[in-house]
Amino acid sequence: MPTSLKKSDAPLEGRDGLAALNERVRADLAVLKLPPAEWTARATTGDGASFYDVIIVGAGMFGLSAAGSLMFKGIRNIKLLDRASAGKEGPWVTFARMLTLRSKKDLPGSPFGIPSLTFRSWYVAAFGEAAWETLYKIPNAVWQDYLIWIRNVLELPVDNDCDVVGIAPYADHVALTTADGRVIRAKRIVIATGRPGAGGFNLPAGVSEDLWPDLAAHTSEMIDFGRLKGKSVAVIGAGSSAWDNAATALETGAGRVEMFCRRKALPQLNKGRANANPGFFAGWRGLSDAKRWEMAVYLERVQTPPPHETVLRTIAHDNFEVHFGKPFKTIARNGAKVEIAFTDGESRQFDFLILGTGFAVDLGREPMFSALKDRILTWGDCYQPPEGMANAGLAQMPYLGEGFELKERGVEHSAVSRIHIFNTGSYLSFGTLSLDVPSVNPAGEHLASHIASHLFVDDFDVLFKRLKDWEEEHELEPTPFYAPDYVNRA
Repeated sequence: MPTSLKKSDAPLEGRDGLAALNERVRADLAVLKLPPAEWTARATTGDGASFYDVIIVGAGMFGLSAAGSLMFKGIRNIKLLDRASAGKEGPWVTFARMLTLRSKKDLPGSPFGIPSLTFRSWYVAAFGEAAWETLYKIPNAVWQDYLIWIRNVLELPVDNDCDVVGIAPYADHVALTTADGRVIRAKRIVIATGRPGAGGFNLPAGVSEDLWPDLAAHTSEMIDFGRLKGKSVAVIGAGSSAWDNAATALETGAGRVEMFCRRKALPQLNKGRANANPGFFAGWRGLSDAKRWEMAVYLERVQTPPPHETVLRTIAHDNFEVHFGKPFKTIARNGAKVEIAFTDGESRQFDFLILGTGFAVDLGREPMFSALKDRILTWGDCYQPPEGMANAGLAQMPYLGEGFELKERGVEHSAVSRIHIFNTGSYLSFGTLSLDVPSVNPAGEHLASHIASHLFVDDFDVLFKRLKDWEEEHELEPTPFYAPDYVNRA
């Protein structure tokens, strides 16, 4: 099967297969009695306006995992908000420019423990068993179609084109402000905004900001590659996204693409394969601060190689060249050109610059957190690494509680703990649990379990009253020992 396969390429019989799968999902959920009845207490503001139990900001892969996991715990008064239009959530059909996912095709996807919700079940229903057997890796657009199917078959409530610009935590809820001026309230909120959503892209020192938008872009931005036809393009960085973007520029007609990186050679081992297992997913959080820091520093230093498919895709073009051991000093505008001054004294000019420099984690750079940035407890506040292990990027990461919740500087119990960071910002606290495809299922389960516990505690008075008032089943009524006068005596 070609790697560019999209759902629209499915055979017509795939429609019947998907209809049958939808029925099987409904039957499986009925047998499992899922989702359970809603149990939380509905809440209102002082002026009588109701608010949600949980709002999830971001309706991509991890946002849907959070929503489904909550729903399957009887937490159904939820809403997902995403700034993207419907079908464009997450990176898969926007700025993720690899042809396929990096992960293997046989990962379950986001099934919540239900076989009929696995990626394989959906793919076979859509394209057939023979197509599954010949599939190598999952094309991006096909993965996006699977996520959309999960959203639809579970009827997860999503509001698209909704950009959250402000967060205000209160004692009993959190208020979100949207770009169009609305205020939406919930007992708890989950920030599931992916890799770019914890501080934006990393802009290295020495790169002039006035290169944007006409002369530069980061790999996480939308790029009109057609505009680069016949042009010279410089790519800074040699990670996976840098190679993806170099290949895309070459495939769409760039005249010359040159890649520059500090390393003398590419990393050779994908250590991510070694830590994508339940031990790392469940155990990272239980490590001491020192061991978590040590692990994160080690993984950052060894880094991850780009997939061999991406490298081969790029070097297939004669007009591509990579320069190792070539760090830059400054990158600035020079008329209509980008001028790169390297540390070895050489200076070069290009028509366009693409930065493959990864992402920063700094919640203070996110507009929605601007009012909270001085309150958020960070790893730099909590842990002083030994000599030789300092890392400014890791120090900026939020220091999270057991359920991904924020903590406040100098305050043991704070309203900011109603905000759960379910994106790259959780990395040092939880490892890759809320970052990559292999962990999407256990991540949602972990988050939902803790939120369910918090909501139970928050709603205890109402739930206890319900328990006291409950009289639906008089168990002993058919027996000679039925004594209605003793109902609800304690």
